[in-house]
Amino acid sequence: MHACPGPDRHTKRPAFQMPAGACDCHAHIFGPQALYPFSEQRSYTPEDCTVDDYRKLLDILGVERAVIVHGGANGTDNRVTLDALRSLGSRSRAIVVMPPGLPLEERREMHRLGVRGYRMSTVVGGGVGFDRLEELAAEAAQLGWHLVLHFRRAAEMTELAPRLRALQVDYVLDHMGRIRGEEGVDSPGFRTLAELLDGGRAWAKLASLYRLSSQPYPHADMLPMIHEVVRRWPERIIWGSNWPHPICDVAMPNDGDLVDLIPLWIPDAGVQHQMLVDNPARLYGF
Repeated sequence: MHACPGPDRHTKRPAFQMPAGACDCHAHIFGPQALYPFSEQRSYTPEDCTVDDYRKLLDILGVERAVIVHGGANGTDNRVTLDALRSLGSRSRAIVVMPPGLPLEERREMHRLGVRGYRMSTVVGGGVGFDRLEELAAEAAQLGWHLVLHFRRAAEMTELAPRLRALQVDYVLDHMGRIRGEEGVDSPGFRTLAELLDGGRAWAKLASLYRLSSQPYPHADMLPMIHEVVRRWPERIIWGSNWPHPICDVAMPNDGDLVDLIPLWIPDAGVQHQMLVDNPARLYGF
């Protein structure tokens, strides 16, 4: 079991000014562990990174809206995420981790709280894998939810692509499909990403890309892929901080520095607004 360092608690105030209504589409809440114990099947053990900690981060970054993605350390016990929705209120939405089978009325109550989808992962233990893809897609369709797909490597996205093309719900490819900087725009993974985005159901989440780079900040080896995705599919991109950066096997980033990458990725203010405001509002129903 991997012990995770906590985030950089000395968040820099970014030079980039977020537009009104900007949304962080990828953050996790952990703890307090006394209230929200971790799963025995977890792959990692994070520090307490509470909803109050996250609220302070949002204030420093100038971010008005948030999507809490249920973290793998809590397995399929979503209480910490649902309580974060209650605490943050209408500025927040969430993605849960749970197997199919919860009665529709209970899922409707989760929807009223702000839940908008299911996450599946091959990266963390104790969660839900892609063997339940079609079942969860059918449940998601009942409430207008989507799926969030978390791959260990880009090859898994390519292997899963035929099943993804058959889905009748939208799905988000976490961390831009996990394509590494050295793989680049000519790789099989990027070709798969392009085909899925062309299909009209996929979304690319630009989050945690620092972990996919072989170069130090500002991670120039990621730029060709980012620029191509932004150029071709500006209406299908969303951004996330990935706070508090669990399972971080590279130098821990400062979240202010990550925000300051946005104008490097997207110089155009109109497209910045699409990624940060318009697209999340459409996908998550703000």
